[in-house]
Amino acid sequence: MLTKEETVLVIIDVQGKLAEIVHESEFVVSNIAKISEGVQVLELPVLWLEQYPKGLGPTVEKIAQTLPNQKPIEKITFSAYDTSEFVEQLEATGRKKVLLAGIETHICVYQTAAHLIQNGYEVEVLADCTSSRTAKSHEIGLQKMMQLGAKLTTVEMALFEMLQIAKGDQFKAISKLVK
Repeated sequence: MLTKEETVLVIIDVQGKLAEIVHESEFVVSNIAKISEGVQVLELPVLWLEQYPKGLGPTVEKIAQTLPNQKPIEKITFSAYDTSEFVEQLEATGRKKVLLAGIETHICVYQTAAHLIQNGYEVEVLADCTSSRTAKSHEIGLQKMMQLGAKLTTVEMALFEMLQIAKGDQFKAISKLVK
């Protein structure tokens, strides 16, 4: 089970025109913004990546505005784990459970998940926060990650799993966010 003490959110490459053309783009972008806000209510660290921003453009505003005090980690590798700055920041969190969100499911999200699992991390992929240009590529990417040992979850399931109790200010904030 996910716990707020052991988990980190990783947001991968939700940028520019690509973010606009992936399957169910508005739904996915909206859900990534929700999970970003929700994990901050729960005080989880967030690592945010951008693939070659000079070429692909910046992270979409709806997501970037949920991380006002953070700077994205730039990468040119498909797997975030092949970027040393990402590995350093991930290790600095001291957390071994990784929630993955981003695009594209079958390329950067998949390769990041594979490397995280190979390096001893537990990976849960937010199925409603990932996408590819085609539904089939998204589906195959999810299947391959599950074959490697990743688990699937959703925004609402992950947030309430980490919350664990239906009372208090965090519960009220999360409930408002997911409705």
